[in-house]
Amino acid sequence: MEVIDILTRTAHVLAVLAAILLLAWAGRAAARLLRQPEVIGEITTGLLAGPAALYLMGPASFDAVLPVPVLDALRLISKAALALFLVGLAHKLQTGPGKQPRRTTAWVAAGSLVPPLVSGLLLAALIVVTDDAAARGDAPFAAFVLMIAVSMSITAVPVMARILTDRGMSESSAGRVALGAAITVDAVGWLLCMLAISLGEGSLAGFLRSTLALAVGAACALAIRFALRTPLARRAYGRTPRTVAVVLAVATLAVAIAMEKMGMTAIVGAALVGFAIPRDEHAPWAPAVDGIARSGRLLVPAFFVVTGITVLNGSFSQASWLLIAATFLLACAGKGVGGYLGARLGGRPPADARRVAVLMNTRGLTELIVLQAGFSAGILTGPMVLALVVMALATTALTGPLLGLLDHRERRVPGPAVQAGSAEPELVLAMEGSTR
Repeated sequence: MEVIDILTRTAHVLAVLAAILLLAWAGRAAARLLRQPEVIGEITTGLLAGPAALYLMGPASFDAVLPVPVLDALRLISKAALALFLVGLAHKLQTGPGKQPRRTTAWVAAGSLVPPLVSGLLLAALIVVTDDAAARGDAPFAAFVLMIAVSMSITAVPVMARILTDRGMSESSAGRVALGAAITVDAVGWLLCMLAISLGEGSLAGFLRSTLALAVGAACALAIRFALRTPLARRAYGRTPRTVAVVLAVATLAVAIAMEKMGMTAIVGAALVGFAIPRDEHAPWAPAVDGIARSGRLLVPAFFVVTGITVLNGSFSQASWLLIAATFLLACAGKGVGGYLGARLGGRPPADARRVAVLMNTRGLTELIVLQAGFSAGILTGPMVLALVVMALATTALTGPLLGLLDHRERRVPGPAVQAGSAEPELVLAMEGSTR
């Protein structure tokens, strides 16, 4: 009977996954019709699928279609997919001659972190002043304020990377600076998120565990890098590339899961491994990493569905329009102004700085992960999460159109704009590619 139960449950999970992938395809098709990045369609469709199904089917039928064991399996699959997808993005960020100066990335990261944290403090103050009990909840005040500030500072690395790829900006100066800064911001943001959760629990143990997890993950990533640089590893890849790719994927998941168990997000673990994988003339790992990332990208829509079911059910009627509007406006102001100033202080020309500001306002995937952590810890309420989810979707949806407006403006303005663009040939090529 146990074997039959396992087979039945496996078939159930596979059937639900097939339905999720079908929904993701429909979401991508709708996004293309609306001239939006495909990932926007995936996120929106996935988040709304669970609440819509619950409303149409009723709780009893919904629980029969998606019981707790199946939902737990989907949650595990979604985490693994995220880790595999991100390891490829981090690996591509490594570059040779075109690598961005650390000073530039540091300034953009600082500009994209500090002002948004301040905007989060302003939002928390507004909630307290307006006495919005549904949004405030009963979490300790310090934990609530810090979690709101962190939620406003997040930039979604996977979603940004998808947008850069779709628009042909992956190798542009602005794209590379923004992606590097986003990874830095999200790593710091997750540490602050763990601090907020620790404050909510009344203990700093969680924050200390996260710091230790980061050190352990970095050590594991360095060990993987050393192993891949050996002649034995290169010979093994030459003989059995698929086997070595599978081993590398398993190692990535092991590091990511271990870091999550210790208190750090699995995303940071996957990013550390991606950075550690060698990328030079003597390293043949790019095809293997690309295959791993494609496998993860295929199943990422499962994360959106799980998040919608876990977080959004029951929150729609309790969030005020004032809260949603204030969240969106403060989020755009913090990231836009901070990202632009950071890029300018880092030595980027105005054209690049504007693109960086727009890109750093992209949220989505990583934002949902942080929100789920805050919600699970009892710090963020359902209405507060809903307002932040709406903000994340809106700011991400604006990224593509705003980049298009910048491209259109610079094509129409001769002289200085053209001259600035000519100093960055990869940016010009990206702009040309995005119009084809």
